Amino acid sequence: MQPDLTNQHSCCSNGACEISISQITASAGLCPASGSKGRRVDGATVKAMLAVSLTEVRDAPYFFCKDADCPVVYFSDDGTQTFTKDQIRERVYQKEPDSDDVFVCYCFRHTPGSIRAELIATGESTVVEGINAGIQAGQCACDIRNPQGSCCLGNVNAVVKAVQQTMKVEA
Repeated sequence: MQPDLTNQHSCCSNGACEISISQITASAGLCPASGSKGRRVDGATVKAMLAVSLTEVRDAPYFFCKDADCPVVYFSDDGTQTFTKDQIRERVYQKEPDSDDVFVCYCFRHTPGSIRAELIATGESTVVEGINAGIQAGQCACDIRNPQGSCCLGNVNAVVKAVQQTMKVEA
């Protein structure tokens, strides 16, 4: 004889086992707002970049969302906490890639506009060499000053190439 289970509640009947889609995506490193793959970023970077009270920051792993169409800059690994562009001290290059006056290099304060101006004036860019010299001199702090929490050289190289391509097309 089988027991009658019709009046018994499962352990999940009160919602205790439910998990949100944002929690699933964030735990996989995906932004809960855009679904874009996030990059793990140190908590010290998040704290340094935020323009809100640090009482709002939990002791949790955070990810950086580079999707330009998404307002979220940082999200927690469980997807329950996000920080948006308007909560960050600096404008974020990845969120404004077409802006000439947003920093692409936060340590040495280079912008796409300053890179373009140098290329127009001299025909070449010394930005990458200058950043490398600064790194060698121990003057770099990308882990803290760059919202993505890592070196800017990939972004800077991409901007230099894009500006050079634009200049060739315009010529």
